[in-house]
Amino acid sequence: MNVLLILIPVALFLGAIGLGAFVWSLKSGQFDDLDGAAERILMDDDEDEVIT
Repeated sequence: MNVLLILIPVALFLGAIGLGAFVWSLKSGQFDDLDGAAERILMDDDEDEVIT
């Protein structure tokens, strides 16, 4: 039972770190363009190259 006195604050601290990292990633724009990478892989870049 005494171990709960250590584990609960540790779990709350790690949860706060995870929440802080998530909020930081939201503010820094990590989730702004979710479809861009998925659509970029489908584009054919070979059309832009000119073969002479």
